[in-house]
Amino acid sequence: MAAEPHPPGHDNFFDTDSLDTDLLVIGGGPAGCAAARTAASVGMRSILIEPDALCRNLYRIPALNNVLGGHTDGTALATAITTELHGTELCRIELGRYAAELRASDDRATVTLDNGRHLAAPYAVVATGLGPLQPRNTPWITSPSPLPLPPLWRAEAEETEGRTLLVLGGDRPIGTFLRAHPDTDTRLLVAYPASDDYKVEEIRDDPRVTLLPVDHLTLHPPNTTSATAEVLDRHGERRTVRADATFLSIGSAPTAPPGDLVRTPSGYCPPTSQHPRIIVAGDLRSPRFQRIMTALGSGSEAALRAYYATRDLPTGDAP
Repeated sequence: MAAEPHPPGHDNFFDTDSLDTDLLVIGGGPAGCAAARTAASVGMRSILIEPDALCRNLYRIPALNNVLGGHTDGTALATAITTELHGTELCRIELGRYAAELRASDDRATVTLDNGRHLAAPYAVVATGLGPLQPRNTPWITSPSPLPLPPLWRAEAEETEGRTLLVLGGDRPIGTFLRAHPDTDTRLLVAYPASDDYKVEEIRDDPRVTLLPVDHLTLHPPNTTSATAEVLDRHGERRTVRADATFLSIGSAPTAPPGDLVRTPSGYCPPTSQHPRIIVAGDLRSPRFQRIMTALGSGSEAALRAYYATRDLPTGDAP
């Protein structure tokens, strides 16, 4: 049976050796936040691990029309979720840390953080979702820099006003950026492979966009004032492209932590294939149901699965 909640300030709360933490939640998006909040509602103590900011991806969604609660944009929804979670006493939030490894044994799940600390609990919910692909993940881009490039949705209109951005890939967040900033005079040079031809149709007629269909692109080492790339177009001709900064729009991929998660060849982690101590939630499950509402629901369900398992109560017999 799950232990009764400790009062705030209890010395042993989150003591990883004694397993006083009931649940580890890896990922602070909608699914992870829902898991931690639902866990608290049934008296479970959790630690939520997030390397960036809670619900960070929601902030790039300028308009919502498919979530309950009357929220019309991602910022409003993200603010509501994070405000509620920060007020949840039974959840400790570890921001700025990521799970370097996840292991599962007969009686616990153990997370090793990037700083070497070990956290353990009877169960772990993994809701790390998707992250932007990097140039090293794509055969049509050569980049000398090991540093990750930022996705386009992180480009702030105020910082890019009047500038020229080199955008690698033609994925649909480009259209989202342009719709979110209809009055910006930012110019986008969009270099994309043949596989992205169908994706750029919605931005083809935008006067702020210059399309660069390429066979290959080689980035020069970045500097603080400009971005330069050598482009091999589809006619076999080479040219140099210059911009003020480089951003990515080459798509996303699952970002599951290393360790004992079972992955498909595409990197997704089917819930039914995992160790009993590991529960997968949100977009990490598959590409089929990647919606905010399904992420919230799956996170809540994951926490309840852990709750009923700690009580040795089959979910089908739950009161």
